[in-house]
Amino acid sequence: MYHRFVAAQVRKAFAEISAGNWEAMVQGMAPEFTYRFYGDHALSGERHTHEALRRWWRRAFRLLPDTQFTVHDVLVSGWPWDTRVATAVTVDVGLADGTRYQNVVHQFLRMRWGKITEVRTLEDTAVLERALDRLAEAGFEEARAAPITDEVPAAA
Repeated sequence: MYHRFVAAQVRKAFAEISAGNWEAMVQGMAPEFTYRFYGDHALSGERHTHEALRRWWRRAFRLLPDTQFTVHDVLVSGWPWDTRVATAVTVDVGLADGTRYQNVVHQFLRMRWGKITEVRTLEDTAVLERALDRLAEAGFEEARAAPITDEVPAAA
């Protein structure tokens, strides 16, 4: 029963993000967490603060607005004090340059008492990097920006 509840909450979170409400996901993070997106591109990196995660989501939606997630699998194991979740999700979004970005995402989460303590996101980075390169070539310089980390950027 607990595993079904967690799986339903994960599916709901992806639906919320697809509707543009990524803040609900940020609120689901524990006070201390790790959010890691693998690769070497504008969306990669590791974050440990809610503010850095908010900056990351803002960037993600500036670069990939109206992103839609389709959840295929949610696997849950463990108990409320040590829950592990694995997802298989497709992402689909029309890019500002007129092309489409579609990819497969695998995400691994750890939770403790209903709060997310760790997220590891694995995506086909070659496909993502090509999409970011197309955006940069179309004038979206942020597509080539350094990854967002916990460090607060200097004021311009």
